[in-house]
Amino acid sequence: MKNFFTNSQNSIVTSDRILYTPSPFARNSLLYLQEAGSLRANRAHTSRRANLDSYLFFAVVSGAGTLLYNDISYPLHQDDCVFINCEIPYAHSADQDDLWCLKWIHFNGPTLPAIYDKYKARGGKPVFRPSDIKLFLSLHADLFATASSSDYIRDMKINGELSALLTLLMSESWNPEESGSKKQRRDLLPVKMYLDENYTKKILLDDLAEKFYINKYYLVKQFKAQYGLSINAYLLEVRITRAKQMLRFTDKSVENIGLDCGLGALTYFSRTFKKVEGMSPSEFRVRWSEKNCYSEVF
Repeated sequence: MKNFFTNSQNSIVTSDRILYTPSPFARNSLLYLQEAGSLRANRAHTSRRANLDSYLFFAVVSGAGTLLYNDISYPLHQDDCVFINCEIPYAHSADQDDLWCLKWIHFNGPTLPAIYDKYKARGGKPVFRPSDIKLFLSLHADLFATASSSDYIRDMKINGELSALLTLLMSESWNPEESGSKKQRRDLLPVKMYLDENYTKKILLDDLAEKFYINKYYLVKQFKAQYGLSINAYLLEVRITRAKQMLRFTDKSVENIGLDCGLGALTYFSRTFKKVEGMSPSEFRVRWSEKNCYSEVF
């Protein structure tokens, strides 16, 4: 269900917006749209909101203004973008001398709180300057068109477009270092390649730091900054992935696979695997076995 409005709000702004009511299925299971639109400020003003169960993305198409969020004031200019949790009080103000045009999306979903926490953990900021704002504006146009349509799978399409928006936001969130240039930060690709090639071995942080002549505390911090995972988490990901490959495509025993993947003896391997995959290695092998898959030739 949607409603489309074009209004001037007593000449403060001129806006086109769509208010969208998602289906119960979308509200409970998908990313869903609440409102989207565009506005042009006709005079300087400030809009304030608080305790709104929503997440807001907007792009400054032209002009300038200010965002007040978490008691911090952020200047906004053309091509800047905003991504915030609207439960936290916020206000945005159009600049008196350079009135702005905005395109915005209010949206929500059962997974969004965790996604937003991940966005922040990666270094995502309330205000950022994207590498290509056209990608965001194109998504806004697609979303507005989908929400305005009568497509019977509209909620699924909106979910996909909001997922694409979040993917773009995540790609812009990677700000692990606020000081220093990239040239001043050591490239840890050789360390990652070493882990990829030696995951079967017992790898200690002290030994790794000594091998690559890196302070271990710097190594821990920079590896997570560059790859988004701690060294231990990355090693576990590599080992579990290799274990799944061997469980599916070899006849090796579960016990030998655990040892071959650097995940230790059977008890520890089974416990670790189940923690990650939600099932034991033996259950994974049975469910994903090629014997449980068949093909028909016509």
